[in-house]
Amino acid sequence: MGGLTLATVAVVMRRLLGLGPPKKAVTRGGARLDAESHAIYESISHEIEAHTTILGITLDDAFGERDARRDEMAWHVVRLALGEWLRLFEVLSGLHNVLGKFLPSTSGIVPARRVAVGHFKSRAVIDNVRLYEFLDQVLFSSKRRFALQLRLLSRAAALLTKEFKHACREGERTLDASNELWSRMDFNFHDFDLIAKETLLALRTLLACQSPEGAPQLILELQVLLERSTRVSISPSNH
Repeated sequence: MGGLTLATVAVVMRRLLGLGPPKKAVTRGGARLDAESHAIYESISHEIEAHTTILGITLDDAFGERDARRDEMAWHVVRLALGEWLRLFEVLSGLHNVLGKFLPSTSGIVPARRVAVGHFKSRAVIDNVRLYEFLDQVLFSSKRRFALQLRLLSRAAALLTKEFKHACREGERTLDASNELWSRMDFNFHDFDLIAKETLLALRTLLACQSPEGAPQLILELQVLLERSTRVSISPSNH
């Protein structure tokens, strides 16, 4: 009995202290993808990164014009940024729709991580993320938590786009150079960029958890979305 007790204590302490052989990595949201899934993920990732980079550079130019007191030119550049913003929003909205469509048939899915309110700056998104954090704590199903995360990302992207369009319309009409308005646009872009990154994490998670039967159809729809986005980006009307 004494030997058994000592052995039991030794096993418990070993687990508590994290000793013993390392556990095998669980391939969930950060899982290794097969070649075809990795290729489509990289293509979409590059597309989104290109849009966010162009958008960021354009907004930086607008801020530079504003700082130089060239308010009319500043808002003209913001108008150019709005066009790039809307193209990125179309890509993200398409991704949210595709992910939502394939989520019900996906098994074993686990969100890569929780979206934290401390990462955001705009008031509209912060309020929504706080509600999401509460609901995320009371949901036990990983698929429902993932669906909740998708709804948050979709709603946040739409809210930010609505706010940015409104600021652009009003600012261009009044040539507003106030710190309040320009700071709000800066916060909107920060959060929009973060939403894009969180969407890519969700995409990678869903791709990693697809069954061999469901993956080809998901990849096909992603390819169609990517081709449509590319055609819009290079159309003559956007030059």
